[in-house]
Amino acid sequence: MFYREVGQFKTTYAADQAIFPIRQDRIGLAIILFAAFVLIPLLGGEFLIASVMIPFLVLALAAIGLNVLIGYTGLISLGTAAFMGVGAYACYKLSTIFPQVNVLVWIVASGFVSSAVGVVFGLPSLRIKGFYLAIATLAAQFFLQWCFVRIGWLYNHNPSGAIEVPGHTLFGIPVTGPQATPITRYYVVLVIVVVMTWFASNLVHGRIGRSWMAVRDMDIAAQLMGIKLLPAKLLAFAVSSFYAGVAGALMVFMWLGAAEPEAFNINQSFILLFMVIIGGLGSLIGSFLGAALIHVLPIIVRFLPDALGVPVGAATVEHLTFVITGALILFFLVVEPHGLAQLWRIAKQKLRVWPFPY
Repeated sequence: MFYREVGQFKTTYAADQAIFPIRQDRIGLAIILFAAFVLIPLLGGEFLIASVMIPFLVLALAAIGLNVLIGYTGLISLGTAAFMGVGAYACYKLSTIFPQVNVLVWIVASGFVSSAVGVVFGLPSLRIKGFYLAIATLAAQFFLQWCFVRIGWLYNHNPSGAIEVPGHTLFGIPVTGPQATPITRYYVVLVIVVVMTWFASNLVHGRIGRSWMAVRDMDIAAQLMGIKLLPAKLLAFAVSSFYAGVAGALMVFMWLGAAEPEAFNINQSFILLFMVIIGGLGSLIGSFLGAALIHVLPIIVRFLPDALGVPVGAATVEHLTFVITGALILFFLVVEPHGLAQLWRIAKQKLRVWPFPY
């Protein structure tokens, strides 16, 4: 009744191949954007914006980058957090060397720096794949994290070894530093995430995305069809690292305000991998669903017992989060390997034929 295609006629190929061919999908997207741009800043408190929405958007952007590599191209990576660190440190260096340049320019430029590093570590993907490629990216994780600790030039030889975000303004409004309000930082992150998600959607639904999926399904057959494996795989590493680099820059400049090398450790890489697995491989909406679940879950576990009158310690909350996350990963791997995105597609298909079972 509420989700029907009846009467929605398509008279052009462009309308038939649209990403959102059903009117209800477009209306739902408009409602989500309206809520993100208007309702949440208007009705949400500082905690919701600064501690929930900004981290959620940053992690979702990093998950999109990882999903491009794993979900669409079939290349396993365990070094996403390190590429986020490359973007964060690159943005920090560029913004301190050229403080007069708009910080948004350096946030985007840091993505290109991370992309170049990702291409270098993606070169072995032509010869190795699967478990061996995962080990190669794991080596990249440890090597880059070692660079963040040992190369003092990256953090301007700060005695603490951390990078501290300087204050920047945009049209006279502070966007970074202690003077920037959570709403201002939220809008900056939201606009960047929306634009980059739109770009990724067009990319994966076009010729490049089809070549990635051909490599993912069977690289030998893709090569026989004329797809060059090395450019396709390196482009996937470049795009994935670009998204991770921008997410890392946003993480430090718009979310944390300062960061140590431990912020980009192997645990963060695994958390992003869990987001992609639970959300759904090869799905952009799955990246958002996985990021929402993994990030909101500790908040729920922390506040729900208190709301029910059951005091729970911080260590117990952390252990419960790990247990629930592990159980969810096992559940989706066994029951629904395509994650929350597939459950969402099934629900939409059921709504199309409701109340009939066929």
